[in-house]
Amino acid sequence: MSQGVILPGATLGVMGGGQLGRMFVHAAQSMGYATAVLDADPTSPAGLVSHTHIQTAYLDADGLARMSAVAAAVTTEFENVPAEALDTLAATRPVAPSGAAVSVCQDRAREKAHFTGCGVPCAPHAVIDSPEQLAAVPDSLLPGILKTARMGYDGKGQVRVKTRDELNAAWADLKQVTCVLEKMLPLAFEVSVIVARGRDGTVVNFPVQRNLHRDGILAVTTAPAPGVAPELAAQAVANARQIAASLNYVGVLCIEFFVLADGTLVANEMAPRPHNSGHHTIDACDVSQFEMQVRCMTGLPLVEPVLHSPCLMLNLLGDLWFPAGSTTQVEPDWAGVLTLSGTHLHLYGKTDARKGRKMGHLTVTGATPEAARDVALKAAALLGIEAF
Repeated sequence: MSQGVILPGATLGVMGGGQLGRMFVHAAQSMGYATAVLDADPTSPAGLVSHTHIQTAYLDADGLARMSAVAAAVTTEFENVPAEALDTLAATRPVAPSGAAVSVCQDRAREKAHFTGCGVPCAPHAVIDSPEQLAAVPDSLLPGILKTARMGYDGKGQVRVKTRDELNAAWADLKQVTCVLEKMLPLAFEVSVIVARGRDGTVVNFPVQRNLHRDGILAVTTAPAPGVAPELAAQAVANARQIAASLNYVGVLCIEFFVLADGTLVANEMAPRPHNSGHHTIDACDVSQFEMQVRCMTGLPLVEPVLHSPCLMLNLLGDLWFPAGSTTQVEPDWAGVLTLSGTHLHLYGKTDARKGRKMGHLTVTGATPEAARDVALKAAALLGIEAF
């Protein structure tokens, strides 16, 4: 459904009530919009701060009807919101990104095919959805990483395999669902690019950022990305823009890339929403990724964002609430952290800390990349985060 510019005062809807939805709600409200969240969890981080919280499952017909009635436009904060729900809403309201675009991002096999189809290199791979395809996997893809085609994130649904026997066992352990086997490549590091694309095809991007993962979960993001030549950064941006354009994408899209040991670039995966690696944009850019999400879905103008401060973003996982293996939940030393110049604390309103659960993030801005890194290392030491 097409519509003109949706101005402040209207209600904007978001499917999903997690921390990405919470930060979207904050951005929309700061711009003068009302908000509605659809999420079944009565204590969802976004639902707790929104004007309206529709507490139903994503595919609940009554919930979708209520969202359509209250919201002038709808977005999503989670790639595993069913594409059918977005398609249902799109019959009566502008939805960005579209169900069609999200459905590609929900399936690793389709995602890899999309990268290849628009000329963006990705890791050599094979799709496995039958014993015959399993047997036909070429030896050249081993050692590799076997990933479920759907519902995998933060390292879930992934198994490293070195031999054919390990591959066979891993596919059995994953219940023989459709999987993608990716050849393990000699990685130097990972970067990501966040683009925003409007209804009229206008595309802008945030500066390339460098990411460090631990146990499959993002731990640290640094912007601007250190050790990335201008030519490589330009290639990453061009590839991300091409991927968005070929999806006819509207909204905020993150593409993660691997930089290989030989300096070449391959696409890893994409997320049809704002991304953990872009949280620093709230404090370090003149326009955040969440304001861009609002602008895309409402038809407001997109401007090329400016990184006004070098920064590092530290993910704050539930592990920090249990120092030295303690079984008793202890609040981290926020006062100590906030004595450090340039620290910006964001907690997501989750009271139940668990290992690996994203509880918040800390962005450290500085006059120079070196100054920001120095403070970030001090903050990490106070919090019990491993140095980087």
